[in-house]
Amino acid sequence: MKTTVLNALHRSIGGRMVEFGGFDMPVQYTSIIDEHVQVRERAGLFDLCHMGRFEFTGPNAVAAVDSMITNHVEKMKPGQIRYALVLNDDGGVRDDVLVYRLPDSVWLVVNAGNRDKLLGWFGDRFPTDGVTFTDRSEEWAMIAVQGPKAESILAPVAKTTWIPALPELGYYKMSDVALDIEGAKFEGWVSRTGYTGEDGFEIYTDSSRAEELWHALAKLGGDVIAPCGLGARDTLRLEAGMPLYGHELEENISPLEAGLSFGIRFKKPNGFIGADALKKVKEEGPKRRLAAFKVDGRRVVRQGMPVFSGDTKVGEVTSGAPSPTLGCNIAVAYLPADSSDTGLEAEVRGHRVGLIPHEFPFYSRTRK
Repeated sequence: MKTTVLNALHRSIGGRMVEFGGFDMPVQYTSIIDEHVQVRERAGLFDLCHMGRFEFTGPNAVAAVDSMITNHVEKMKPGQIRYALVLNDDGGVRDDVLVYRLPDSVWLVVNAGNRDKLLGWFGDRFPTDGVTFTDRSEEWAMIAVQGPKAESILAPVAKTTWIPALPELGYYKMSDVALDIEGAKFEGWVSRTGYTGEDGFEIYTDSSRAEELWHALAKLGGDVIAPCGLGARDTLRLEAGMPLYGHELEENISPLEAGLSFGIRFKKPNGFIGADALKKVKEEGPKRRLAAFKVDGRRVVRQGMPVFSGDTKVGEVTSGAPSPTLGCNIAVAYLPADSSDTGLEAEVRGHRVGLIPHEFPFYSRTRK
């Protein structure tokens, strides 16, 4: 397995390690529930160094990235971030990514498990005239501070020049940043996105300083911050209705089936890979849709478990977990586009459990 630059640190502070996306990563330090509540109520510290960070430079960089993803890069201003999909020729999802527009370059942040796949995908098409494609994943570290206390922790030690001050950084925006934490100085970027449903920031800095930055942030946050693993990240994103590649997204799943039309711009002048196939899905209507459910009872519904209407299998669960915020088990599943959400059951190890329809997302910090 691959490791991030923080691997030894995770082990030294008691992280329970598992394989994720080909990386040896901490799933939890204390308990998933405790870490989940930590992020919902205070702040959590996450290692995101396993994710891929790709840079595109040159006079044709914007046009090149535009041809590869579903959102519209040319219309982005420096400092903006957008969600987008990388599709195959059949309109299935190769990955979901974040696009960062910088003054002189475009960056993509990609999922860890798809990093090598996309390296080959992009590498087959670049370099080309006026474009240089570089994998910066090992050079730049990525650490997240997520939760309602994130801004109050970082704002006093952060200086920016792209914006007047950190509190003025909008959602899905980025800036340069210089951190001064008790005399330890770090330079890089800061973005305000997140995968937890809470407010929060991602800090990018030189990988050689990643461990030092982690310790500095942990000390800075004191009692209101704690390290959090992949387990809490998964339950947090599920409550917030955010898809996970390998669960809600796959090569054979259309982003329209996953409800991700907000990340697609069909009217881009030069289109994008998979656009023709996706337009056909839009015209004919998706054959599947994602539906959200509370689970009736204490049994946990997991990925791959079948969904029944009476004796007929009508779908399959993509994600399921206990929800610490709602105090019950929750799940999402793909169903036929024209099917009903009511009267459904999931099969859990030979037992049927009722599924109670629920709106997406299960949790919203702006609509609690």
